[in-house]
Amino acid sequence: MSYEIKVDDKVSDIKVLSKDNNIMEIAVGDNTYKVDIVEVENGIYSIIYEGISYNIELISKDKKNYHATTLYNSFDVDIIDAETRYKNSRKSSEDDDHAYISTPMPGKVVKVLVKEGDKVKGGDTVIVVSAMKMESEYKVVKDRTITKVLVKEGDNIEGDQPLIMLD
Repeated sequence: MSYEIKVDDKVSDIKVLSKDNNIMEIAVGDNTYKVDIVEVENGIYSIIYEGISYNIELISKDKKNYHATTLYNSFDVDIIDAETRYKNSRKSSEDDDHAYISTPMPGKVVKVLVKEGDKVKGGDTVIVVSAMKMESEYKVVKDRTITKVLVKEGDNIEGDQPLIMLD
């Protein structure tokens, strides 16, 4: 299993290389660690690494965000999986105003709601794309004119491929 973990503002790649009961071998970036991890109480973990015991309490803010507390520190931890990366890329692309509509992920065009020459208002949905088993609506940020529709319903598309050109 592979994850990205964000601790405060630092993002690290985490890979679970092996697991045998409570003994895990994990890679954090380029470093590998063999640790003994046990949940001693609900949300409280004992971690033994190289003979030294560490305790950490994880308080769930939601299923992928935690507040972690150790003896000397506390910090926020976010688990960044494929779904989170997709949602983050969607959010940032929706905040940008481009001369075209695209999707950050490969997928399939479900529905094209406009044609060339249509005038659309900010917030109008112009295309629906299926990616990662989710249907997503793509909207224009501000009032625009559709200059060219580059795809049709049923087309398979690549990530960042222009789908609809705007003026």
